[in-house]
Amino acid sequence: MQVENMNHKAREVQIKLMRGLLDLVVLQYLRSHPVHGYKIISSLRKNFGVYFGPSTIYPLLSTLEGKGYIKSQWDLQSERPRKVYSITPQGLDLLACTEESLTHIYRKLSVGIGKIGINGNHLGLIGKDNRKLLSKTQLSK
Repeated sequence: MQVENMNHKAREVQIKLMRGLLDLVVLQYLRSHPVHGYKIISSLRKNFGVYFGPSTIYPLLSTLEGKGYIKSQWDLQSERPRKVYSITPQGLDLLACTEESLTHIYRKLSVGIGKIGINGNHLGLIGKDNRKLLSKTQLSK
């Protein structure tokens, strides 16, 4: 029963991370090759076991295109015309910054900086070699 509970929690965390990072996951996928929207939906489900439907993916693609991170063009060569999406240089730049940021966050968490303790009105961030207390008012600034 405990293993099932851990698997369930791990799955919950994975889904939460996927929702929060979905735009970056889509950009990463488009980095390898241009694809149409339905292929993105099916690939996410196949590779991550999470279903994001058309009502999530197509508005996201539109937003990414509006910000200049991806571009689209119609493929009229297939039986059905499809809009094919590809990443732009701006999208590649965003991915590079994101990878650096995620690596930085991971390193901080892996050395224990992510351990948080609350002491009265202070939030303590506990690292290996130091302890810094931040008041709640400092955090809200």
